[in-house]
Amino acid sequence: MPLEDIINRTYSAWMSTDAPHADVALSSRVRLARNLGNIPFPNQASETDLAEVVEKVQKAISRAPELSRLEVMRLSEVSALERQILVEKHLISPQLAQCTQNRLAIVAEDESVSVMVNEEDHIRIQTLLPGFQLSEAYQIADKIDDLLESQLDYAFDEQIGYIAACPTNVGTGLRVSIMVHLPALVATGRVKAVLSAVSNLGIAVRGLYGEGSEASGNLFQLSNQVTLGRSEPELIENLAAVTGQVIEQERATRKKLVLEMKDQLEDKVHRAYGILSHSRLMTSQEALRLLSDAKLGVELRLISGVDGKTLNELMVITQPAYLQSLVGQELDPLERDIRRAALIRERISNGREGKER
Repeated sequence: MPLEDIINRTYSAWMSTDAPHADVALSSRVRLARNLGNIPFPNQASETDLAEVVEKVQKAISRAPELSRLEVMRLSEVSALERQILVEKHLISPQLAQCTQNRLAIVAEDESVSVMVNEEDHIRIQTLLPGFQLSEAYQIADKIDDLLESQLDYAFDEQIGYIAACPTNVGTGLRVSIMVHLPALVATGRVKAVLSAVSNLGIAVRGLYGEGSEASGNLFQLSNQVTLGRSEPELIENLAAVTGQVIEQERATRKKLVLEMKDQLEDKVHRAYGILSHSRLMTSQEALRLLSDAKLGVELRLISGVDGKTLNELMVITQPAYLQSLVGQELDPLERDIRRAALIRERISNGREGKER
């Protein structure tokens, strides 16, 4: 699929609400960090070294028919705005978007798979699925990893495992994460205690775009902190168990809000829905907050005028880069706020009309 199609398509497969535990778990991500032997890590490599990695990876993909569905993009040929859209769609990292020379983004047609070349590691394989599907995401990533490893000389030690640029990725090189939506825990002030307990169990808590980002829209990423000394099934099982507890805590808190504070809760979610439906100005942070509140209303069946899939989509396409791409021009902050509000009104109106037909 050409880059233009990826940019223009506002819906990604991971936005689906028809997935396990999608009321709380928005998406499951698996990332494998790999490096090539006898070539310095990207942060120490020369441009010649990085070019060698690019050439080897491209040849490996061309030799594996199963990988022919992947679109290979040279980031030096991708505009800054388009790179930021790839970040907002969770296909590449903010770090890779800042570096372009001898960097690749390799993306599957349905956007469930992406491979970053010459980010922190030479190769980072990522799979992204909707809902709570860690095992399924790992199976896809593992298959792609096997196909690439059959063509490439990975840096691997029999005792340590896969060699990575960061010590926390040495071993399996596996990072598994779940994006969870925790509006009830945030609203009741319990989220800090719950996430603190999670951290004590070896789970890292990050924001919407991973390491170094802040939590917005009541969205949090839960992921394993270390990869050394544990097998892939152990890492997946541990995160799945902890996430399961977080999901139950969020659900229990939602039920408690409905039982004890239903009037206040209904007011909160309907106010959010009303502002989203009628506002003429909307910042990206306000949009995330209100979309989160409306999403809670949809999950609790307090709001019927919009569906969760539309709200998930709006959380991405109302971000600055994506919004400007849809409009087809650069916008100043005020213009973005105007266009963002108009886009949200339009999508919610379309969804409401679709339900009434």
